[in-house]
Formats: sequence, structure tokens, C-alpha cells
Amino acid sequence: MRSVEDHLQAVLAGVTPLSPLDVTLVESRGCVLAEDVTAPWPLPAFDQAATDGYAVVADDLLTASDGKPTRLAVIDDVPAGYRASHDLTPGKAIRIQTGAPLPEGADSVVPLDRTDGGMREVAVTRGVRAGDHVRHRGDDVELGEVVVPAGTVVGPREIALLAAVGRGRVSVHPQPRVVVLSIGSELVEPGGQLAPGLIADSNGVTIAAAVQESGALAYRVGPLRDDASTLLATLEDQLVRADLIVTTGGVSAGAYDTVKSVLSRLGTVEFTKVAMQPGTPQGHGTLGPDSTPIFTLPGNPVSAYVSFEVFVRPVIRRMLGHERIYRPVVRAVLVDPLPSPAGRRQFARGVLSVEEGRYVVRPAGGQGSHMLGGLSRANALVVVPEDVTEVKPGEAVAVLRLDEV
Repeated sequence: MRSVEDHLQAVLAGVTPLSPLDVTLVESRGCVLAEDVTAPWPLPAFDQAATDGYAVVADDLLTASDGKPTRLAVIDDVPAGYRASHDLTPGKAIRIQTGAPLPEGADSVVPLDRTDGGMREVAVTRGVRAGDHVRHRGDDVELGEVVVPAGTVVGPREIALLAAVGRGRVSVHPQPRVVVLSIGSELVEPGGQLAPGLIADSNGVTIAAAVQESGALAYRVGPLRDDASTLLATLEDQLVRADLIVTTGGVSAGAYDTVKSVLSRLGTVEFTKVAMQPGTPQGHGTLGPDSTPIFTLPGNPVSAYVSFEVFVRPVIRRMLGHERIYRPVVRAVLVDPLPSPAGRRQFARGVLSVEEGRYVVRPAGGQGSHMLGGLSRANALVVVPEDVTEVKPGEAVAVLRLDEV
């Protein structure tokens, strides 16, 4: 039986980020940047007004007050997007809008609410200091500065900065296209009619959602019958669009399981047992001319989900170009007793919280590999080592957080 570490090392071997693509800014959202982006100009690119008001020379307003306003001739009006037609000289003012370039000769801006709003002449009731209400060139970003480094996950805030420095397209590692196949003649599409002996295909939608949460694109196929020719034809059809394939079901020792019989004749797929609970039966390898990676996960729903979190998600995150590919792990105090099978690493569903300034965790319901109620309440997996058969209340355990990337 293979250890969790050995199997994880095997599935990660040779996995690299997908080759970069040149995409538009909107298309880049959620992807990892594959290049350093530097600023071809500073931000702001020029000194500009930080508020609506009047560009002035601060020394002209040393005595301005409510009782004795200083009056200045208004020689120009500059909206955003335009430059002043005249340089400013002492004793004059230029009406200016937020974002408009500061006129030559001006050193500050008087906000509109400190004036009477005059058009030909303005009365200023309160002075300013040089530099007040001015956005200075390069205050935000300097010329040549790396504004978004390679490895950054591109989101709306990064897109705003990329656009501001003139980028309409960027190079990113694209989102992997992951095909999810659920296999089993007993499976029915969720929402469909259930007869005795049939069950809803929770695996397909669960793993597809987990793929999306990890940052990849999910293409759900199935449920498929336990039929070798159907599975073979489906795999051949899906290989053309897949960067990764994930199947659930059909990998146990049952007489009706077909995944092993089909995949053992294709590619490099290896089936093994991993010393973990849930999720002992695992399969992994490559298929087709492009050596597309494939994971074959167990059919029990909790086993499939835990296997995805432990093995598949890190592979997807690496394909995306992330430096951090694993969920964060914290130490927490166990509240209730937790038995664990000898010789296997248990990933028990748990509810993690903070009490009195420390992490505490409670098992989330029954731990059977078919029990979705506890899984739905869990926000963490309690990791119990292979050589531990029981964790007592008050003992510290490693907890893999499912609510953080």
C-alpha cells in the first residue's frame, strides 16, 4: 500500500504550468500572470488637480479669510482631459476640474467650497499651502516600476492597474480544461426520477464544482453506464479538449467496474491503494497522444471529494502556475474524541472555529465515506497520522482548511 506522500509525489511529477497565452485583460481574470509588467510611464503621469476648484499660487492667498477674501482674476477653465491654454502667473487663478493637468506656474489647488465659484473673478475665503490638493507625478507608481509581478493571480484590482499602465493584453497561464466523468449504471442525473437501486450522481457535480473552485474550467460528462465501449468512446471524444481528466467510480474490485479494464490497456494509468481513509483505491496516469493526465477517483462521494482535495487540486494549482498549491494547514485542539484506523492516514471531516483565541475543531457527524451530511457541514479536514488510532479531547491535531485557498 502506497503512502499519501508517495502518491502525491507521483501525481505531481512532471506537472508544470500550462504554456502562457496572450489574452485580453477581462480574459485574464482568475489566471496567473506569466510575465512581469512594468510601468512605461509614472502614475499619475502628470501633476493634476485632486479636487474641483482653482489652480493658484499659494503665496497669493496668505491673508485670505471669510471676513476678507482674496480676489483673483480667472484666466482659464480646464476640464479633465484638457490642458490650460495659459501659464498661471501670480495674482491669477485657473478654474480646474479633478484630474485635469496642473497649469504651469500653479503650485496648489483651492477646493471649490473655499470660494464663491466665480467665473471671471473668484473670491477665496481660505488659503492653501504649496502642494495642497495636487496629485503629483509618480506619487502612485514610478516609471519602470514592476507593477504586477509574474505569479500574481489576476483579479479586478490588478486589471485596473494593468489598464492604467497601458496594457490591453497580458501573458498568463490559462485555466486548465478539466473533464469530469462519473461512472456507474446506478447513477441518475440530479433531479431525475429515482427508482429503487438508483442514486443521484452527486460525484459529477461535486467534483466539477471543486474543479471550478480550484481555478480551472470544468466540463462535466455523464453519468456513464458501466460499459467498456461507452467509456472508451467517451474518453477518446473528450481527449481533444482536456488538459486533465477526472473520473469517479468504477475502480473497486467489483465485477461490474469498467475503468480498470479499459484504462489498463491505454496510456500509463496505474491503479494502486493508498494508505488513507477515505479514498484508498486510486488511479493515475496519462492518456492519448498529448499524454493528458487522468485521475480515477473512488465512487463513494466523500472518498471522491477527499481524494480530489488531497491529490487533484494540487495538480490543478500547479498547472495554473500557482506557487502555493496546497490548502493551508493549522494546528487546532480537538474537542471530541476521534478514533482512526491503524496504518492509514485519516482525513476526517471537521468544523474548525476560534474559541478563546485558539483554533478548535470538532468532528462533523459520521465519518463514513458515503455520508454527505457531515461533509456539507465541514469546513476542514482533520489529519490523523497513520500510527495514531485515537485522538483524545484536548490534543492538538493538524487541520487542513477547506475555506481558504
